[in-house]
Amino acid sequence: MGLRERIDRLFAISARGSSVRTEVIGGIVTFFTMAYIIVVNPAVLRVAGLPEGPSTVATIVVAVLGTLLMALLANRPIAIAPYMGENAFVAYTVVVALGFTWRQGLTAVFLAGVLFAAITVLGVRGRLANAIPASLKISFGVGIGLFLAFIGLYETGIVTSAAAGLPPEALVDAGTGRLTAPAVPVRIGNLADPLVLLAVGGFTLIVVLMALRVRGAMLIGIAASGIAAIGLGAGELPRRVVAMPFVGEYSLAPIAFRLDFGAVFEAAFVPVLLTIFLMAFLDTVGTLIGVGAAGGMLDEDGNFPDIERPMLADALASVAAGLVGTTTAGAYIESATGIEEGARTGLAALVTAAAFALSLPFIPLFAPIQDLACAWGPPLIVVGILMMRQVARLPVGDLTELVPAVATILMIAFTWNIANGMMAGLVLWPALKTITGRAREVRAEVWVLGALSALYFAFGLTH
Repeated sequence: MGLRERIDRLFAISARGSSVRTEVIGGIVTFFTMAYIIVVNPAVLRVAGLPEGPSTVATIVVAVLGTLLMALLANRPIAIAPYMGENAFVAYTVVVALGFTWRQGLTAVFLAGVLFAAITVLGVRGRLANAIPASLKISFGVGIGLFLAFIGLYETGIVTSAAAGLPPEALVDAGTGRLTAPAVPVRIGNLADPLVLLAVGGFTLIVVLMALRVRGAMLIGIAASGIAAIGLGAGELPRRVVAMPFVGEYSLAPIAFRLDFGAVFEAAFVPVLLTIFLMAFLDTVGTLIGVGAAGGMLDEDGNFPDIERPMLADALASVAAGLVGTTTAGAYIESATGIEEGARTGLAALVTAAAFALSLPFIPLFAPIQDLACAWGPPLIVVGILMMRQVARLPVGDLTELVPAVATILMIAFTWNIANGMMAGLVLWPALKTITGRAREVRAEVWVLGALSALYFAFGLTH
């Protein structure tokens, strides 16, 4: 039996109506579609204080490990990498807004991963996924999308604080001497700034390429904006093309295995852990159903067969993420591009993992881009918009569903805290159902989550 036949049998390629060639092409397409995460994830986590070199290595390592787990445990053509949304939550909310350290943020990622793995093995994860109302699941995704888009607009300078450029005395209340909020919180940025215009151009380029179904549109947009910014003198050329990973400035030592359990027993840490858990949990379920539908992997009831296997893969990847030094990892919706090319088995995921591994020596090429918000900011906006598409699925005719969902979306984006929005929705949904005489629609799991969320507000854990 030749190598090709052994691979075919190992991954059941022929049995699923595919071929080795198709799987290889699908895996490569998936890599180029999601390779932007190599640039964007470390750029976002830099806000939390994680050094870019080690953070980039950690991002790639987790993508390799997670995608390998998906290939070998689940035999599915789905790639795993650190999630967008979760990285922003850790950087902008957990560290910047709440004042935790990045080490404590990674501890929450690690603990959430352990919890994922435990409830997956126990068979609880699928039941919990079915218990959360569909309208709240939609609102979580839409709210996080709006939050990401807002971050992208702000970081690129397309939108800025209304206080920017004002003299300090303009924000001082004459009567109390205290700082006050500006009458308008945000305003449009300086559109005469070349870097702001580059960000607008990069965003437009990505959208046009995606509309034309060009593979790797985000990566092309990042590269084009970055090269243009360097040409304008806003950035530096790569100091070298290749470098040895895991040593020197690319050593994982500064961030790997640096967990800090000191905050675990603080009341304010509980909503952080619960939010990371819910975000990654719902992201994974939604992604698996989405790519499963694209690839004809769902059964006649619309369920993903043996869903525990891919869920276990992403749970173990999240445990590894916290240990290695990056944020929660999970299945990527971009895997649908490889599936559209015909990929149906874990061989495609194996190829994607190999492509990520091969990118490790070329990290110096990514480094200059990570310092240019005009390059990595536009993908945040695009990803946010794509996540907001599902708002059309909200049940607008039922206020007991619509109001908690919209409140969730607004609170996530406009309090700069995903936890605030999720907790608000989990309190409002069962409350409105009960007040309107529809308490029987509320499952026990939602009552528990609602009670925990109510405590979040009652004890002043909001920020």
